[in-house]
Amino acid sequence: MGPRSCLLGLFALFVASNCSYSPEPDQQRRLPPGWVSLGRADPEEELSLTFALRQQNVKRLSELVQAVSDPGSPRYVGGLHRFPPTSTLRQRPEPQVLGTVGLHLGVTPSVIRKRYNLTAQDVGSGTASNSQACAQFLEQYFHDSDLAEFMRLFGGDFAHQASVARVVGQQGRGRAGIEASLDVEYLMSAGANISTWVYSSPGRHESQEPFLQWLLLLSNESALPCVHTVSYGDDEDSLSSTYIQRVNTELMKAAARGLTLLFASGDSGAGCWSVSGRHQFRPSFPASSPYVTTVGGTSFQNPFRVTDEVVDYISGGGFSNVFPRPSYQEEAVSRYLSSSAHLPPSSYFNASGRAYPDVAALSDGYWVVSNHVPIPWVSGTSASTPVFGGLLSLINEHRILRGLPPLGFLNPRLYQQRGAGLFDVTRGCHESCLNEEVEGQGFCSGPGWDPVTGWGTPNFPALLKTLMNP
Repeated sequence: MGPRSCLLGLFALFVASNCSYSPEPDQQRRLPPGWVSLGRADPEEELSLTFALRQQNVKRLSELVQAVSDPGSPRYVGGLHRFPPTSTLRQRPEPQVLGTVGLHLGVTPSVIRKRYNLTAQDVGSGTASNSQACAQFLEQYFHDSDLAEFMRLFGGDFAHQASVARVVGQQGRGRAGIEASLDVEYLMSAGANISTWVYSSPGRHESQEPFLQWLLLLSNESALPCVHTVSYGDDEDSLSSTYIQRVNTELMKAAARGLTLLFASGDSGAGCWSVSGRHQFRPSFPASSPYVTTVGGTSFQNPFRVTDEVVDYISGGGFSNVFPRPSYQEEAVSRYLSSSAHLPPSSYFNASGRAYPDVAALSDGYWVVSNHVPIPWVSGTSASTPVFGGLLSLINEHRILRGLPPLGFLNPRLYQQRGAGLFDVTRGCHESCLNEEVEGQGFCSGPGWDPVTGWGTPNFPALLKTLMNP
């Protein structure tokens, strides 16, 4: 037994001996904001512990991500991990941009496809050469029977798959969760007829999602889907700085490998909390990571017609208090900060932080099937994220057919193209602190990029054309 094995063995013996530890009063006072000491743990309670080695050469890794993800770089390959180069995808007909259509009673796959100008031919080939995935946490699980019923009700107009290809992790029993049902149903209807995996990570980290557990699983797999969507997040300030940085390093590794990771921007607008008696906006993580593509939310201007989109007031967005602004968004964010006529007071946000979201999609009024029941008016960026992810999976099919690598980490390309292929959302503001100073208003949308809807929502034929460049 080597020195490290001895150390772990002694630690295991310490845990097994039911030893208890009571913090001194000064340590109790150092609890993070919002945390409350509940006293000593029961000696019989099982604890799940995570040991993480300090990561080395993180700066070099960051530089590598920029080099392999920037289409203007001579080292651009979309990521270090090259995926299967062949596919049997049928050719897409010439795009026909659809105009405003009639009434609807909630967002369904057909409404999504009409708004974002997809034809019946905009589906995957159904082969294993391209795949997509979503992650479920917090004991949220989908049911195969719900997915099949959803596709029976809402999938009649396009080729699709009615079952998940693979579940990685523990798929719990009992009632289905609306969150998990929403993610699977709209990833598989937007990214129609594409092989889909579900990563299931039960358990908690500090009572919240075990993001590191999921990311380490991805890092240890050699073959995995190109696009991953995640509809979960936490307040930045609710997590330790060490944990946030460790998770961010794993997100950086995924970007370097050529994975496209999309995270929901959150459903609390700019957020709000009190720091030393002063209100501030409250950013979300992993939405605030510089190495993910973050998806905000929109609503139809007329809630019962397929019309132009406006801001969904719950759409999460703002500026990180942890991560500095990445170089790829320097120009866009600086332009917004210098031109917006409705900026909140500067004391409410960190103007030099990583700004999000990057893009958006409809997030209001979805139909979902959960526990065999069709449920209307489900809303949140949990809906917009799998929709955008599914459309990117369709674009990956075209790229693979042409012998190009999948899109990989999208943000450098997205900001270089300045919103090409996206509908710019220029009307509306999201919510924030309910006080006299800001009166519940956070940031407002405007021309180009903004911290409410990013660059905008997808116009599929235009976005496909834009992202088919090498």
